[in-house]
Amino acid sequence: MPDPNANKKLYTREAFEDLRQAQARRMAADEQLLADALDVKIRAGEYYWVHQTTWLGEPCLQVPGDLFATQEILFRTRPRFIIECGVAWGGSTLFYSTLMQVLGGEKIIGIDIYMPDDLLERLNGWGPLSERLHLMRTSSTDPATVAEVREIVGDCRDVLVILDSHHTHDHVLAELRAWSGFVGKGHYLICGDTTIERQPPSVVRPRPWGKGNNPATALVEWQKENDRFAVDTDLEAKLLVTNNPGGYLRALHD
Repeated sequence: MPDPNANKKLYTREAFEDLRQAQARRMAADEQLLADALDVKIRAGEYYWVHQTTWLGEPCLQVPGDLFATQEILFRTRPRFIIECGVAWGGSTLFYSTLMQVLGGEKIIGIDIYMPDDLLERLNGWGPLSERLHLMRTSSTDPATVAEVREIVGDCRDVLVILDSHHTHDHVLAELRAWSGFVGKGHYLICGDTTIERQPPSVVRPRPWGKGNNPATALVEWQKENDRFAVDTDLEAKLLVTNNPGGYLRALHD
């Protein structure tokens, strides 16, 4: 009986990685595929698709691929601290804490003006996972908030910053200016929901942001005054569907 694997090409891990990266670059260059993927994302958004992903029972409000992209960043960079501006229902916060439980790290600092008492009770009910959480019910652009976080982090630059709160141009620009300095060489700042610039306004969830007034426009303005970060295009190439196009930024130097 013939061996079904006789003509199967076997890869080394290194060769398979080269293949994956090459195909990701080809996929990122397929403009029609990217347009089709964005169209599906927009259509699915009217059914709250982005809101369906949960972690430990709490909604993440993230595209699954973006959660995996953040996991890759955590695995490669091993930050001691994560500063998450925008906690929402806390699923992503618990996701990051779960990863830190495996990979190491000290604190996840979650900042949001709206964290109901029942949410805080749930987030604080996960034993060792909760011990890593420092939750702040305050504005991410308040100088007192930044000062308090600086007291926690100290001089450490092994920091991942995630900006995913209020998505207007002015607010995100203020966040970029306030928090980018916490990120040291080789570490990341993730500017969330830059996809707003590429999508029509939602008919089911009207918001004060939209085309011309969103994280992507803030990022463009901020990059004119800050050349310390570069977009991780290799990471983005593999995502196909993402809320954060152009938003995965790696610090080139301190």
